[in-house]
Amino acid sequence: QVQLAESGGGLVQAGGSLRLSCTTSASNVAFNLLGIGWFRQAPGKEREFVAGISWNSRNTYYSDSVMGRFTIARVNAENEAYLQMNGLKTEDTAIYYCAADPSGLGEKSEYKHWGQGTQVTVSS
Repeated sequence: QVQLAESGGGLVQAGGSLRLSCTTSASNVAFNLLGIGWFRQAPGKEREFVAGISWNSRNTYYSDSVMGRFTIARVNAENEAYLQMNGLKTEDTAIYYCAADPSGLGEKSEYKHWGQGTQVTVSS
């Protein structure tokens, strides 16, 4: 079982930055074999893919809406992944979820384990 916990959400003004963290306790799957992704869900909208990173950090993926503003990274030795969000916009307001992909690829699908989410609110 893979348990994920997000932190770092909060309230920020438009143009500001936040850094989200995702920590894991993977009892039978090593963190360094998992792809990690970030998703978000705004009120009244479906959950959408934001960013993903492969198990070895060699490949990263971003949605068009965050490309150039957000950066995903991971430190396998610390069982932790991050989402650095710069240039935040009001439309980035959502609950952000960390997810684990047992295939290790970190692409847009194949995520099997999810965290509880952390709220990000961007004010104008």
